[in-house]
Amino acid sequence: MKLSRIALAILLPVLALATAWGQDEAKQALQQKLAAIKQSVARNQARLKTYAWTETVEVSMKGEVKKREQNDCHYGPDGRVQKTPIGAPDEGGGKGGLKGKMTAKKVDELKDYMERVGSLIRRYVPPNGQNMQAAFQAGKAALDKESGELVFHDYVKTGDTFLLRFDPAVKKLRGINVATYLDTPDDAVTLSATFSSLADGTNYLEQSVLKGTAKQIQITTTNFGHHK
Repeated sequence: MKLSRIALAILLPVLALATAWGQDEAKQALQQKLAAIKQSVARNQARLKTYAWTETVEVSMKGEVKKREQNDCHYGPDGRVQKTPIGAPDEGGGKGGLKGKMTAKKVDELKDYMERVGSLIRRYVPPNGQNMQAAFQAGKAALDKESGELVFHDYVKTGDTFLLRFDPAVKKLRGINVATYLDTPDDAVTLSATFSSLADGTNYLEQSVLKGTAKQIQITTTNFGHHK
């Protein structure tokens, strides 16, 4: 009995030290992944500002395409993307269009909803280095044990999830998934985004699919034709 107590007294500090060591290693790995993502995002954002490209946007409601539009895009002096419409938007053939038989009030409500969803998603994408670092310091970041993906919880709102798929071999962001909501969790908003690379290695957002459950709306945006 006496030996067992002695062994236990020796073993417990060793286990505590091993646990602390493991936690330190996990935290270092998390910090390294976050630093690599922040560096990659900052580098690519700077490169993208020297490019122009074409954007197509498709809006669907209840599974039916209601509107398609195309824009020429480039970054302006203020660092924001400026868009110039290419032709007139396709409203889906009149009756089936986004406006269709909707009243002016409903059109305004839908416009307000889409603006709120867009404003919310901009708090996640593109990833903000300072915001991610603050979330890390607050203990809201973790690495998925199987995939190694960086995951933030309670990033903008309580209960949300912000996931980044990063390829360490080429040091590029490959995808982003956001699961959040507007006023209540029942009013879910999700975003799935995939990235690709140009010939010079510049990473860019190739396609995003944004869904708002309250209005059963889906907005698919595709970017292509990048040129200096």
